[in-house]
Amino acid sequence: MTPVEVTEGTGPLVLGLPHTGTYVPPDIGVLLNAEGRKLRDTDWDIERLYNGLAPDVTYVRSTHHRYVIDVNRDPAGTSLYPAQNTTALVPLTDFDNRPIWDTDPDAAEVDRRRRVFHAPYHAALAAQMDRVRARHGVAILYDCHSIRSEIPFLFSGRLPDFNIGTNDGVTCDPRITAAVAARVADQTHVMNGRFKGGWTTRHYGRPAQGWHAIQMELAQSTYLQAEAAPWHRAPAKWDRLRDILAHVLDDLIALAPTLKVQP
Repeated sequence: MTPVEVTEGTGPLVLGLPHTGTYVPPDIGVLLNAEGRKLRDTDWDIERLYNGLAPDVTYVRSTHHRYVIDVNRDPAGTSLYPAQNTTALVPLTDFDNRPIWDTDPDAAEVDRRRRVFHAPYHAALAAQMDRVRARHGVAILYDCHSIRSEIPFLFSGRLPDFNIGTNDGVTCDPRITAAVAARVADQTHVMNGRFKGGWTTRHYGRPAQGWHAIQMELAQSTYLQAEAAPWHRAPAKWDRLRDILAHVLDDLIALAPTLKVQP
């Protein structure tokens, strides 16, 4: 299986899908313990949630599971959230701090996975951002995520439904932030709360160069029957959420022409 899938659109919006993949190569899968093989920390059904919501969108999707390597982490291994609990480039535990490997990967194996899985995903994403910017004068990366709403190891209490990250306003034009916030104003939401945007948002957010990036972390309670296996969607929640997200994406597409960098 290829490490990345790309669907090219003609519009200014690029959707990143780093954590929807569930593929684990057999030589890596045999090293996972029983807990790791559950793949509980998947962004369940997010690629289907966003599919077809807006016209002419480009999709860049990682096919392998985040336990293989997390493409939304700094390839150098630097923590995105110093002094806070988080998971590593190649996680050794799940989000509940439970070990996931019978045999932990060593440094050489981490480096191999960086080259085989992490690098191709970002090469594809960078190429699409370049292509879209060349066509429109601007490219907007909307990074799509979801997570269980209650994970005591990572955060206290319960997450809002919509968690928007721009690394404290650095990664995109403020009009993008305002547009997204306006669409979810009547929902529980937070801007740059526990999740400020992962490495993808921080790396590709270069407004002065015409690259804008924003992360949307959805609480899985917004679209699943339960935040537990078998991870079935709740149809009424699903349809309601898709309607909200369709408006979010449409607003970003409409905003794009006003964001062009002046020569």
